[in-house]
Amino acid sequence: MSSGGGRVPWFAVAAAMILAALTLAGCGKPEPEYEPAIGEAFIGPATLNLRKDIDTKSASVGIVHHGDRVEIVAQRRLWYKVRTDKGLEGWTDDRQLLDSAQMKRLQKLAEETAGLPSQGKATTYDVLNVHTEPNRNSASFLQVKEKETFDVITHRIVPKAARQPKRRLIKPRPKSTAPKKSGKKNDSIVPLPPPPPAPAPPVDWIALSKERGVEAEADTPPVAQDDWTLIRTANGQSGWVLTSRVYMSIPDDVAQYAEGHRIVAYFSIGTVEDHGEKKDIWLWTTAESLGQDHDFDSYRVFTWSLNHHRYETAYIQRRERGYLPVIAKQGEFSVCVEDKEGARVRKAYTLTGNTVRPAGVRPCEVRAETETEAVVEKPIELHTPVAAKRTSYLEAVRAKVEKWFGK
Repeated sequence: MSSGGGRVPWFAVAAAMILAALTLAGCGKPEPEYEPAIGEAFIGPATLNLRKDIDTKSASVGIVHHGDRVEIVAQRRLWYKVRTDKGLEGWTDDRQLLDSAQMKRLQKLAEETAGLPSQGKATTYDVLNVHTEPNRNSASFLQVKEKETFDVITHRIVPKAARQPKRRLIKPRPKSTAPKKSGKKNDSIVPLPPPPPAPAPPVDWIALSKERGVEAEADTPPVAQDDWTLIRTANGQSGWVLTSRVYMSIPDDVAQYAEGHRIVAYFSIGTVEDHGEKKDIWLWTTAESLGQDHDFDSYRVFTWSLNHHRYETAYIQRRERGYLPVIAKQGEFSVCVEDKEGARVRKAYTLTGNTVRPAGVRPCEVRAETETEAVVEKPIELHTPVAAKRTSYLEAVRAKVEKWFGK
């Protein structure tokens, strides 16, 4: 072959023929067949290894990341076979997956907490798992590294045995459109006789109710509680961590006065200059222990003494039932606590020099929920009076008896 007086090399012609043959062969190759999707889910953890088989020790077939959408193609008990947008298929257990409602709640949680005031910087001394919900069984979508700082937003207690909220990962089966089988009723069936009348209550039913109620209250073991803290990371992600793993980053020369109590929130509300060195005036709230049905039980203001060159107490209030958030800025702060009647009121204070003065009382604002839907059981009231329980029980029994047998 020649073109313009030159020959085309034989190997160029051979290469062109081979390329054409491969192209024609590829045109007839069928597309890979995929199993039909039976559901949809989103990846919960920051990174997740998909497994070849139903075994945590099985070989990894690929890695997916938090928020990735996957299709569910098979289910075996608590394991799901998922397929990514790129066609990668592998197995994972159900705790690693979120449904669309959970994903939306997690996104809204970050939006809602973005404008909430920080209750102080905190850190952890080990890798800390951040959960989507205040539940040990919920997915951990993020890990806070050792000594990494984050904002504390609020805290909550929930029953330790709380189950993970129900999710919808598998599409519901379509209802059958087949006509129902019509069968004639068998007229030969003898109807059941009417039930016998209810027996009359015993004469001493009120006394029996009292004893039964007291025994039930005495025999009921206390429900174990988990104490959770809602945090916000430096990049704006929000989630729940166990409070016992959180350490507030207040300076040691103030933290030494905690007397074994847990520091819940802290703020700098002013400064004092001592020989050219600025010292913060600190406000903090503390709780005696974890698992309480309120956020803190005391608050205290520390000022720097120019005479003794150390921190000293300028104001302290103990034996309170306080609730977050604490609102503080330079020269003033306010706390939400219960008054003698049990109503929540916000007490305001001003700082003048080293003196703290009350500045008024108003009702507390309604505490905003940080979730759009109820995802956990409500915290158990730890201080419900026993007499109130017994009275309500007797009233319910009396009402039933009067309904059945008349007054």
